[in-house]
Amino acid sequence: MPASQRLTPMFRQYHAIKRNYPDAILLFRMGDFYEMFYEDAEQASRLLELTLTARGKGTDHLVPMCGFPYHQLDAYTARLVAAGRKVAVCEQLEDPRQAKSLVHRDVVRVVTPGTLTDPEQLEAKRNVWIASLAAVAGRLGAALLDLSTGEFLAWEAEGAPWEALLEHLEPFAPREIVHPDDLSWPEALVEARLVGATLTALDGRAFALPEAGERLARQFGVHSLDGFGLRGRPGAVAAAGGLLGYLQQTQKCALEHLDRIVLHEPEQYVLLDPATRRNLEIERSAREGTRAGSLLDIVDQTQTAAGGRLLRQWLGQPLRDLEAIRRRLDAVEELVRREPLRAALRQVLQGVRDIERLTARAVTGTAHARDLLALRASLAQLPELRQRASQALAPALAEAAAALDPCADLHDLLARALADSPPAALREGGVIRDGYHEELDQLRALRRDGRAFLASLEAREREATGIANLKVRFNKVFGYYIEVSKSNLRLVPPHYQRKQTIAGGERYITPELKQHESRILHAQERIAELEYELFLEVRRRVAEAAGRLKAAARLAAELDVYAGLAELAAAQGYARPQLDTSYALEIEGGRHPVVEQARRRDRFVPNDTQLDGRGKAIMILTGPNMGGKSTYLRQVGLIVLLAHCGSFVPAESARIGVVDRMFCRVGASDALAEGQSTFMVEMCETAHILHHATPRSLVLLDEIGRGTATFDGLSIAWAVVEYLHGRPGGPPRTLFASHYHELTELAVELPQVANFRMAVRETGGRVVFLHKVEPGSADRSYGIHVARLAGVPEPVIRRAREILANLERDEYGRDGLPRRARRARQLPAAQPTLFGNEDGGERTDPLAAEILAELRQQDPDRLTPLEALEKLALWKRRLDQGGTP
Repeated sequence: MPASQRLTPMFRQYHAIKRNYPDAILLFRMGDFYEMFYEDAEQASRLLELTLTARGKGTDHLVPMCGFPYHQLDAYTARLVAAGRKVAVCEQLEDPRQAKSLVHRDVVRVVTPGTLTDPEQLEAKRNVWIASLAAVAGRLGAALLDLSTGEFLAWEAEGAPWEALLEHLEPFAPREIVHPDDLSWPEALVEARLVGATLTALDGRAFALPEAGERLARQFGVHSLDGFGLRGRPGAVAAAGGLLGYLQQTQKCALEHLDRIVLHEPEQYVLLDPATRRNLEIERSAREGTRAGSLLDIVDQTQTAAGGRLLRQWLGQPLRDLEAIRRRLDAVEELVRREPLRAALRQVLQGVRDIERLTARAVTGTAHARDLLALRASLAQLPELRQRASQALAPALAEAAAALDPCADLHDLLARALADSPPAALREGGVIRDGYHEELDQLRALRRDGRAFLASLEAREREATGIANLKVRFNKVFGYYIEVSKSNLRLVPPHYQRKQTIAGGERYITPELKQHESRILHAQERIAELEYELFLEVRRRVAEAAGRLKAAARLAAELDVYAGLAELAAAQGYARPQLDTSYALEIEGGRHPVVEQARRRDRFVPNDTQLDGRGKAIMILTGPNMGGKSTYLRQVGLIVLLAHCGSFVPAESARIGVVDRMFCRVGASDALAEGQSTFMVEMCETAHILHHATPRSLVLLDEIGRGTATFDGLSIAWAVVEYLHGRPGGPPRTLFASHYHELTELAVELPQVANFRMAVRETGGRVVFLHKVEPGSADRSYGIHVARLAGVPEPVIRRAREILANLERDEYGRDGLPRRARRARQLPAAQPTLFGNEDGGERTDPLAAEILAELRQQDPDRLTPLEALEKLALWKRRLDQGGTP
């Protein structure tokens, strides 16, 4: 920093403020611009693509600088935050015209990745979470908060704290995580699991008890936190209190919309690990990584931003409580049946803007007149929304209608106070409606009368002087004046005071004109000042009602979600699922909700599922590539997920015993950043499933073991099925898709394993995939056929068929050469085996299968050599004669 004696007063002020925010880019308000200096300017000019200039050129104090107009604050702040920077907004806290010396300035808020609240800069249907972590006496706690909506959650781990913490934190995808600077955590684990979150270390004293708890109690206006379920949860209290302190420090306002905290209890929800969320493509498609093609994209029929966010939460946290699920289903069912009511609700909801985020803007002091105008328009819809919903009989709908506060007093305030078309900038005037405030009306009348006075004065002076073209005018330099042309200067009366000579004549003032000018300018100045004061008062009253507005917004969002799910069910022919405490998984005519919509021109082939944790609990699904195995697995998973969310499902009927966890291992991916191959990722995810699956879980496994050598992969897949089958308490309901046809033999050995296959029809050398699941096992994968469909050159296809035929006979020929190297035209065919055809290929007729089954049932340790030879001779005679001798 330059020596203080070489700095101007403004720069001394700048440095004094900047010292308090060393890690933030300081936006320093100067008139109509926000300026940045020194390193801040150099960074911002690159990030915002602004021209980098300098102040103090030609002096010893050359300062890099850049800036932008004040009305672009939100947009540029969002860009800086998106680039990972914190932004400190420094405002002028007094009118420069009234300042006796240097204008007083200070930071009014700090914007970080987790504290953006501008609706224009946020994804409307997605929460922006900021999280905090704290540990007290070995108890690890976390808190989550969306400043743009006021949602506040707390949680405390029990056992395996870091694994549990990350598993429950990941679905929220926090943008920023604050923590004590002395918190000890497994950095490798955290960095791998919370990619993209900005980590902010704070002084550990911010999380200290009991101060953290007292801070929360003061915020919520209570004497004890027991009512929020935080009794005996010191880690959760420390994390929440520390996060609240951070927000109070950065936002520098009362945060009235943070009026309650909810204890997040993961055991209330079906647990979905990150791999399952990714593989089921709940929020983002696996291929593009975007919302398009995801389950959320298909089922989201909500009309409001808050409804969209709530639906996302429902999909991310499916319920386990049967009563709560049935309550949701009752609401959806009634709206499915009552189409006029559903249509009326959706029509009203179209006019409801984002009440939660608009309220948060008012609370944080960033709401403009147009924000409050949008809030006014939204509140205008609530009375009709309440009236329509009150016609419903389902408890969830009726209770929402009864509890919905239309906030009529706030709507009345905004209707009386705000003009219908306010400007974007608050200080431009025209924000407050005529008739709202008596003094403002009087000042506006004076301004209007002033214009009439000028017209009257001009007419009187023309008549009195005889100057027909005399004009009364105004400009910002000279104010009001009388202009007379050169040809009429001889007629100017003595009391006119010459002000300026111009090319065409002279400009004059009179005492009467100056007196009027003073009154008009004072009125204009006072109007701007008073309008701003009145707007701030209106915004403050909105902020004070934040709790009521949040509650109304939440109820409107619930009605929106119910109506949207009903619209989806009615349009797509979804059915109400039956959930109970059994271990059943019975789906008739199930469909994949996303694939069905993506292929509207082609009829989607529905499939049934019949599993029971106390009967046939594990399905081994074999079949060809492109046969639909992966789609079927995901389809079952999504149907179960939707049912637990309280949604109708794409099926003719469904009976589902409530699940505690869902696991989905489908597809292949590398984790190159962590040095993990596809197979390593597959094994890590498989290990997670085997450690955590319970008899109440749903497990979806596709192609386990394919990432390594065939025998290794088959061995692992086989052992995985045996392990799941032998779980204490019974196996989880499991769908296991595989190309290892040998796994079908497990159905003979394990009583709770059943074989199913994807049906295929072969006609005239062509293969038709029927995409139908049927009992039985497949004996071929049709990989070469798929390769041909993909356009692999015909010579490669022919050679692959030849190699496949050789491999299917045996791995080595009688000449000792590996068959994969043999060509049929070069070497003689192999001799037939016991179960072989004349060309060396394996027999697949029923008689061979029957004898092979008998062979598998023999115990070599109990057979004498003579008995073994007799059986072998018997089987040989039956094969030669084509039947039993």
